Amino acid sequence: MALFSKQNKEAFTNPLNLDHPILVQVLGICSALAVTSQLKPAIVMGLAVTVITAFSNVIISLIRNTIPNRIRIVVQLVVVAALVTIVSQVLKAYVYDVSVQLSVYVGLIITNCILMGRLEAFAMQNKPWPSFLDGVGNGIGYAMILIIVGAVREFFGRGSLLGYQIIDSKDFNNGMMTMPAMALILLGIVIWVHRAYFYKEK
Repeated sequence: MALFSKQNKEAFTNPLNLDHPILVQVLGICSALAVTSQLKPAIVMGLAVTVITAFSNVIISLIRNTIPNRIRIVVQLVVVAALVTIVSQVLKAYVYDVSVQLSVYVGLIITNCILMGRLEAFAMQNKPWPSFLDGVGNGIGYAMILIIVGAVREFFGRGSLLGYQIIDSKDFNNGMMTMPAMALILLGIVIWVHRAYFYKEK
């Protein structure tokens, strides 16, 4: 089926390895470091970016032929800002404690390099379905890193996962893991492992 053609499959799978937004393109690093001190906000942030990237790609793809070239960036920002506002309100309504933890970082999704890069490089050139797959693939690729780093930092820093205490915090409490610098070190290790064992140059 055309829906699952080779090109469409590549649009979804490439961001998970060959064109990974963080590990290969090194985009979205700031938010990846900022929201990974615990697993729960990392998961929510990953889901939020996935939803916004997927649907902003679809919307821009649908209207790409009607957007004047000189204002295309402005239009892209308006679409992303509208989706970010909707997602932010949903988070406040249903997971308020996490939305407080994420603080300003949900709003900063508007300026996330991954989103703007996919809109400009892919959605403006392709039809809605491939654009949707590209958005989902990039969002999942981004979320994977947040979840890995968030899980390691919470477990080794607090002895817990998703807020559930696994090891007594009195016996297992490594404050260094919760520091921002540790997120950068862990991310560097993940990038090294990926480049050494999973990534192959095109």
